[in-house]
Amino acid sequence: MTTLGIIRHGSTHWNKEGRAQGNADIPLDQDGFSDARKLAERLATENWDLIYSSDLLRAKQTAETIGESIGNIDIHFDSRLREVSGGQIEGTTEAERISTWGNDWRELDLGIESAESVKARALPFIEEMIDKHPNKNILIVSHGSFIKHLLKELVPHSSMTDSLKNTSITKVKSLENGWDLEVYNCTIHLG
Repeated sequence: MTTLGIIRHGSTHWNKEGRAQGNADIPLDQDGFSDARKLAERLATENWDLIYSSDLLRAKQTAETIGESIGNIDIHFDSRLREVSGGQIEGTTEAERISTWGNDWRELDLGIESAESVKARALPFIEEMIDKHPNKNILIVSHGSFIKHLLKELVPHSSMTDSLKNTSITKVKSLENGWDLEVYNCTIHLG
């Protein structure tokens, strides 16, 4: 049985400004590092075998902080775990998007990556990882929108309406016929 601990990266100054990050390579801010250390302390008391992470800096820094705390754990960086590409909206706030493209900006073709494209990179990644590491406990450090798309595919029967918080962990466990959601969007370590 494989367990995935799916983590949203720590906070960045763009998160706090409400800017769409997409594939922009933004570092963690001071709170992001602090919260990642708190999560790392929690995870160090659990049984994890390896870490996969997006190669974007905010996820990479989160994964490395966790890895330092756990110790003696392999970290693999994979571009397939990157955030959903925001196209022309990357770096903008909601107010800036409305000012530039109007209230119906979501209906325009602004180069935002489609759900089908995200699924086409996420699901093969999961299958490949499980084939390489059967019955392991694997941490995945990624991004809010990417994780939401992934979870919709893995556990479509689960209700996941809350936005994912920075450094939240969501745990899913493999079953014979799919995946079971054990924990969603947990930030108890920030207590």
